[in-house]
Amino acid sequence: MAHLLVTGGAGYVGSHTLRALLRAGHSAVVADDLRAGRAEFVKGAELVRADVGDAAALAETFRRHGPFDGVLHLAASIEVGESLRRPLAFYRNNVSAAVTLIEACAAAGARAFVFSSSAAVYGHRAQQPIPEDAPLAPVSPYGASKAMVERMLADAEAAHGLRFAALRYFNACGADPEGGLGECHEPETHLIPLALRAGAGTGPPLRLFGDDWPTRDGSCERDFVHVCDLADAHVRALEGLLSGGPGGAFNLGTGSGRTVREVLGEVERVLGRPVPVAMAPRRAGDPAALVADPTRFQRAYGWEPRRSDLGTIVRNAWAWERERSGDGL
Repeated sequence: MAHLLVTGGAGYVGSHTLRALLRAGHSAVVADDLRAGRAEFVKGAELVRADVGDAAALAETFRRHGPFDGVLHLAASIEVGESLRRPLAFYRNNVSAAVTLIEACAAAGARAFVFSSSAAVYGHRAQQPIPEDAPLAPVSPYGASKAMVERMLADAEAAHGLRFAALRYFNACGADPEGGLGECHEPETHLIPLALRAGAGTGPPLRLFGDDWPTRDGSCERDFVHVCDLADAHVRALEGLLSGGPGGAFNLGTGSGRTVREVLGEVERVLGRPVPVAMAPRRAGDPAALVADPTRFQRAYGWEPRRSDLGTIVRNAWAWERERSGDGL
C-alpha cells in the first residue's frame, strides 16, 4: 500500500478522495490551509495546516511526513466567476502553488502525481460529448490555470520522470451516502445544494442563468458525476500510475448531459415540493453544454460512474443537507 500526500484533502472532492484512499488501505497525510476546507472532514490521516504555495512549509511536510509514493493535488481556487474578477489571485493560488508542489515532488522522488483538473479547460465546444483530444480553449482564468498546470506536469514528466494523471472533472455533485461528508462551500455556488435549499425554504429562490441556451429546454446542459465516483477514479489513477498504467489527461463524467431544468425536476421529486426560481442573465464564461466522453479512463482503469444517476445524486445531497443543517429538514 502507498503512502500519499493529499493537498486540499479537507475540501469537498479532497475529503471524499481521502476517505476512498484510506478504505483502499493506503496511508495519507493531508496538506490544507483550511481557507475552504474543514478540519473535521479529515479523519484517519494527519492534517498539516499549510499553504501548498509555501515552499518552506511544503519542504518541512515532505521532510517530516515523507517519503511519499505519490501526491494527489486537489488544492485550488475553484469559482469561475471569481476568477474573472480576480484572475491574478487565481494564477497565484492555482499555478504558482502548483509549481512549488511539482518541484518538491521531483526533488523528493515521488513517483506519481494525480491532478484535479477540470472540463473548464475545453471552453466552448460544439462537439459533445467532448474527447480528451479536443483543443483546449479555456474561457476563464480558472480553466486557463488548470490547462497551465497540465502542461507543467507533462513537461515535468519528460524532464524528471514524475508520472501524472490529470483528471478533468465535469460537474462534481452528491455526497457520501454513509454521511459525514458533503458540499460545504462558503458561499455555496453549486446548483444542487442551492436548489435543495431553495426548495426547502432555507435559501433564496434559485437563480436560473438564462433560458435561451441552444439546448432542449433552454437551460444549460452539464454532465453530473457523483463525488464518490470521482473519489474512486482518483484511487484507480494513483494505483495505476504506481503500477505502470497509462497517464496523461482523462475525462471524468457519465457521457450523458442533463439540463438545469431536468435537475430541478429531480430535486422537486425528492423534496415533494416545487423549487422557486428567479431568472437571471447568462453568466460570463458559461458554455451552453459540457458533456464528457469518459471512454479513455473507463478502458484504461475499468472505472464506471456507478452512483451518478441523477436520483442517487440528489437523494445523497439531500441527506447531507439535512445532516449539515441539524434541524430535521
